[in-house]
Formats: sequence, structure tokens, C-alpha cells
Amino acid sequence: MGYGQEEIKPYRQDADKGEQVEHMFDHIASTYDSLNHRLSWNIDKIWRRCAIRQIAKACPHTVLDVATGTGDFAIKAAQKLHADSIVGVDISEKMMEIGRRKVEAAGLQHVITFRKEDCLGMSFADGSFDAVISAFGIRNFADLDGGLREMCRVLRKGGMLVILELTTPVAFPMRQLFRIYSHTVLPAYGRMISKDSTAYSYLTATIEAFPQGEQMVGILRKAGFAEASFRRLTFGICTMYVATK
Repeated sequence: MGYGQEEIKPYRQDADKGEQVEHMFDHIASTYDSLNHRLSWNIDKIWRRCAIRQIAKACPHTVLDVATGTGDFAIKAAQKLHADSIVGVDISEKMMEIGRRKVEAAGLQHVITFRKEDCLGMSFADGSFDAVISAFGIRNFADLDGGLREMCRVLRKGGMLVILELTTPVAFPMRQLFRIYSHTVLPAYGRMISKDSTAYSYLTATIEAFPQGEQMVGILRKAGFAEASFRRLTFGICTMYVATK
């Protein structure tokens, strides 16, 4: 089954989405962190802390951070969970280069490592991780079902999945205010700072097209997860999904 965001591509409709997403994040890597924090008024840090509190209930020793980007989620997890090993995977090498520098500055090289992986076909053995986490990345998958099945495959039985994803608020007036903000301020400021004319318009479009709430819970269950649930954060601008294998 296809979903709307899978058909949205950063640059050209006649080219491979995965390659375009890799190019886009390589291009905006140097400004990604500062833009994200500014555009979310630093609320994204609160969302990550909320997700870490949830994953801490599973007391994981090994954690996989899918679509790790520059490693913010992995670093916060290492600081709060005291896991033995956290592996961050992404298709953008330039994003992970920044992540490696941040990990080194935080003195967490002994815990966090990065690997370039296609999230639709990762090289890890079945059941390799106690927990799988992902923040603001899965809506970029060219195949959402395939990516979630991979996340389920590498998670041990009984392990926990926690996903953060940007979503469209459902209630008035936040739904209307968010639409105005995401269609005007976000792409304009993103273009000005990142020097990428389409990246932040693409990201807005994928937020609106991505399956949300109960629909996403159904997709998680179809991918092999159990006890899937969701919780809307900050008036529904972000949604946290929690599931077990």
C-alpha cells in the first residue's frame, strides 16, 4: 500500500526519492540543527525528552536510532538511558559527520557509533536491538511499510519502538495557525538560511501527507508491532508513537 508522502520528492518527480533525500540532507546539513531549533522554538528538545522518558521504561542496553541525522536523539538517549551501545543510522553521510563531532564533544564515542544504512534494508541481524527510536525521519521513507518492517525485524521480541514525527494539529485554531506557519514562515526562512530553494517546502508537504494518529497505529500493527499507541504533543504539532514487538 502506498501513502501520500511516499510520492512527494524534494526536487524531481522522475528521479529516485531515496537519492534525492540523501542529496537534500547532505546539502542542508550545516544549517539543519540551528534551523530545526529556531523553527520549533526549541520545543523539539522537549519532545525528545518526552520520548526518552518513554523508552527508559524498557531499560534498553542496545538502541538503534533510525534516520539519526546529526545525532541529537542518540546523544540525549546516551545521556539519559545509560545504554551500553547506541547505533545511529542514516543515508546522509554529511549529517552523520556533524553527529560524530557532537558525540566526540560530548565524550560519548564509547557509546554512540554511526553507520550509513538504507533504512529499507539494514545490515543488522534479526533481533539485534532492545529498543528502536526515530525522530522526524520516517516520513522521508520511500516505502513506509518496508521501513517499519525493517525496524521491527532488527528489534528483539518484547523490545520497544518509539517514534516522534511532525504532524498536523487537528483542533481549531492550532490547525489553521500551523498551516499558515508551515506554508509561509517555515519554507521562507528555511530557504534563506539553508540556501536550498525546495527543501523546507518538501518537508512541509510530507508532514501534511503523512498518515497520522489511528491510521499510523494501524500501519505499525501491520508491520508486526503490538500494543501500538500514540500521544499528541504540543497541540498535535508532534505525535509520539509507541509500540512493542
